[in-house]
Formats: sequence, C-alpha cells, structure tokens
Amino acid sequence: MPGGRLSHDERRDIGAGLAEGLGYAEIARRLGRPTSTVSREVARNGGADGYRADRALRATERRARRRGPAPLAARPREAADRDELRDELRDFGEQFVTMLVSTGLPRMASRVLVRLFLTDSGSLTAADLVGQLRVSPASVSKAVGYLEELDVVRRERDPRRRRERYVVDDDVWLRAWTRDTRSTSNWADTARRGVAVVGADTPAGVRLDRMGDFFATLSADMASGPAGVEDALTLLAALMHAGAPADAGRLAAGLGWPAERVAEALRHAEPQRLTPAQRAALAR
Repeated sequence: MPGGRLSHDERRDIGAGLAEGLGYAEIARRLGRPTSTVSREVARNGGADGYRADRALRATERRARRRGPAPLAARPREAADRDELRDELRDFGEQFVTMLVSTGLPRMASRVLVRLFLTDSGSLTAADLVGQLRVSPASVSKAVGYLEELDVVRRERDPRRRRERYVVDDDVWLRAWTRDTRSTSNWADTARRGVAVVGADTPAGVRLDRMGDFFATLSADMASGPAGVEDALTLLAALMHAGAPADAGRLAAGLGWPAERVAEALRHAEPQRLTPAQRAALAR
C-alpha cells in the first residue's frame, strides 16, 4: 500500500537502487511509492551514500518503540503526521550535531547549540536543556560556557522566572564570522613578528613569511566576506538584467558605485556565472 510502512524487502530494493545510481523518482516508480516516501527514508537513514536496509529497519523499529505500542493504523491521521514530523526533526537534529562535531565543536556543545536552534524562541533555560538532553546541569553549564567563548550563545535574565536563559541570536553567524576574522588577522600578525625575530633569510623565516601572507590574504577576504558576496550577487543580477555585455564603467554608473566597489564585487563573483562576452567586456 502506498500509504503504509516500507517493508524490509522494499528497503532492500531502495538500497539496491541507490547502489545502481538510480534517482529517488525511479526507485519510487519501481516500488509504486511516492518519491517523497523514498527521499525521506533515505535522508533519515544515512543519506544516499550511507543508506543500509538492515540498519534502516532497526532504526524504524526503535522509533516505533519510542512512540508506544499503539499501531500506526489505529491512530488518527493527525497523530501519525505529528509522529512522523517529530521523528524527522529528531533525525535532522542528530545530523546537525554530527556535522558540528565534524568541524571540531565538542559533542555536548553541539547538542546544546542544535537544541537552541530548533527551538522557536531561540532560547532555553538550564533546566530546559537538562530535561530535554537528559544530562547533568554541570554538562550543560560547561557546554554553554564553551559556546559563550565562541560568541554564538549569550545569557539573559528572565525576570518572570528569576533564572537565566541561554539565547542564540539571528546574527550569530555574523558575530562568529567577525570573531574568526580577528583570529585570522592575529595569525598573520604573529607570523610577521616571527619573521622579524628569526630573520627573513632563514628557513623558519621563509616559512613564517608564507604563513603570514596566507593568513593576511584570508583575513582580507573574510573582512569583506558578507558584504562582498552581497555586492557580487547584485552585480550579477545587473548583468543578467542588462541582457548584453557591459563594461565596469557602465556598471559603476548604473549602480551608483565607485569603480573600486565594482572591482571588489567582480573579484567575489564566480567567473563561470558570466558569459564569455561579459567576461571580455569587464576585462577592459
């Protein structure tokens, strides 16, 4: 039945189809299932590269046990939809945590950050986090302290409940970007001081000089990052709207920008988005 649960054989067929390189739509057609059923099944069980039928079956059985003994068909459709959404949210949360951990963030800090992100208010108390994550208050406190050092979480006082709330703001990534920009600049400055100490003509000096150049360039790129990318998108939109080649001077006049801003936006724009004629005109 298209609306019923996937059987073990169907999951094996999905795994075989992925191994053959088939798309979700083709796999779904062969199974007589909606494409969305196949895509959700794969997404919640390791993705196209990591999907395994046996493991997917065990994960489904675990989710069913967590939901309780009542069979899906015996409950209202609304309740089943809520359960499915809850499972998908839980799976996404686990994937989000795994991604953050892969970047070097400690697991507990990752779990706290993801929980804050997936909360509508963007804020929770320590008691909320302890209850939802089922960990000790000390673990939450240590994780929050780590995230505060990264400037991705802040504390605010809840006057009604007389306790602190931990908040993740909408501009969290901009603050993190700014912090990383300062850190990268410090790397460049430190490397340059090292060159002065050990001498530019020594092997260590040459190595430090290259390091300094690398981080100085990276810092400059990051400093203009968000604004530079936005300008590049505006520039590309102007080119697409014009429908014909335009040189840098005409673009500057049309956008009301100084020539230096146009040049910086061009540096951020992806060359493959421009036609050969547009690249030739802009090079003049």
